[in-house]
Amino acid sequence: MAHELHTEIEIGAPPAVVWAVLTDLPAYPDWNPFITSSQGALAVGERLVNRLEPPGGRPITFKPTITEIEDGRALSWLGRLLLPGLFDGRHRFELVPSGEGTRLLNMERFAGALVPFMRKSLDTRTHAGFEAMNTALKVRAESLTESRPSHPTRGGTGS
Repeated sequence: MAHELHTEIEIGAPPAVVWAVLTDLPAYPDWNPFITSSQGALAVGERLVNRLEPPGGRPITFKPTITEIEDGRALSWLGRLLLPGLFDGRHRFELVPSGEGTRLLNMERFAGALVPFMRKSLDTRTHAGFEAMNTALKVRAESLTESRPSHPTRGGTGS
């Protein structure tokens, strides 16, 4: 059985800024309420060590393998509980340019024998965690964009 979660948010910051926040793993404890720590190298085939703290749930540590990384655009990993096919999660972050900002897609496809037993928790706690992370990422990326020096006004009289 499979089950998907899909969340998205509009962020008033360019994809490069959103990507910089998303891939700055050592800074996760400073802003991320869901993945409260993440360690490892961001390269296909590498394993991360992620600490999840789902709202209303118990913290867990898992070690997903990165399956895709496309600079400035996408990051995906596969996490498994014990054995393949028991409870697998394919997570994907995708950044889509949107006007002056970015649309962040934060989604995961769960598959395996335990999915029916975990579905309620996925739809409540995990979904809420995705939403909390999206909002925190938005706040952080937009605050970094606001703190950048502004560009000179075009069409001025000059000096």
